[in-house]
Amino acid sequence: MTTSLDNTATTKGARDHARAQADRRVDGMPTVPATAWPAPPTGVPADALTWAETVPGGRYTVKALARGTRLRLTDLTGTACASVLLWRTDAPWERLSLADTVKVPWQAYLGAGHPLLSDQGRVLATIVADDSGHHDAICGTTTLAQNTAKYGAGEAHSDSPAGRELLVLAAAKHGLTPTDVAPTVSFFHGVRVEDDGALTSTGSAGAGHCVDLVLHLPCIVAVANTAHPLDPSPTFDTGMLELMAWHADDDLQALIDDTTVDPEYRRAVANSEDAHHAARSIR
Repeated sequence: MTTSLDNTATTKGARDHARAQADRRVDGMPTVPATAWPAPPTGVPADALTWAETVPGGRYTVKALARGTRLRLTDLTGTACASVLLWRTDAPWERLSLADTVKVPWQAYLGAGHPLLSDQGRVLATIVADDSGHHDAICGTTTLAQNTAKYGAGEAHSDSPAGRELLVLAAAKHGLTPTDVAPTVSFFHGVRVEDDGALTSTGSAGAGHCVDLVLHLPCIVAVANTAHPLDPSPTFDTGMLELMAWHADDDLQALIDDTTVDPEYRRAVANSEDAHHAARSIR
C-alpha cells in the first residue's frame, strides 16, 4: 500500500503531490483571482470583484483595498465574529479609533449609516447596509490572557486563538508591528450597556446575515474571526465568515454627495476628501 508520505519521499513525488492540489477547494480559503468566485452578489459583475474569501473560526485574513471599495461580511453559520481593524494604506500610522467611532456620531451602537473613524477625524469607511444589528464598538477583541483563562489556550496557532494574536500576524504582513494593533470593532456579536454600566452580550442575529462597508480612503483591512470577549459559550465554536469586496465608486460618491446626514458626519467626510485630494496632488 502506498501512503501520501511515500508519495512525497522524493522531490518528484512532492512536486507531483503539490501540483495535484491545484484545483482542490476547502471550506476556508481565498478565491484567486476573486473574479473566479462562482456567485457574485446580485447586480455585481464578476469582473468587479477584488476579494472573495471564506475564513474559518480561529483564522484571520488581511488585504489592502482601494478607496471606493464595497466590502461585504457575511456570518455563514450564525457563530462568526469578525474583529475588524483598518489602517490607511498610504499612511498606516492612521488607523481605526473606537473612541472616535462612537464619540463623533454620538452613538455607541453600530448600524447602517455609522462611520468608522480614524483618530484624525476622518472616515475610513461607512456602514452602508446591515441586516444583523448585532455588533460591538466597545469591547475590542480577545487577548492571549483572556482566551488562556477561558479556553486553556490563546496563541495564534492554538485551537482557541485570541483576536489580538491573530491581528498581530495580519499587521506583520504589511510591515506593521504589535503597537499598531489597536482595539477593533466586532461584527455579528452584539453588546449592550445596561443602566448600571454593565456590558451584556446579545449574541448573534443568526446565520446568513451581512454587513456592508464602503471605504472612503485606501485601507489595509484585517479581520480576525474569533470568539467575542463576552461570548457566553464555554467552548470555542466560532463559525465560518465570508468576505467579498468589489469596486463601488458610485456608492462612495453617493455618501460624499448626501446633504441629509448629521454635521459631524459631513465634517468627517470632508476631512477624508481633503486628505485624498492632497495625496493625489503629490507627484
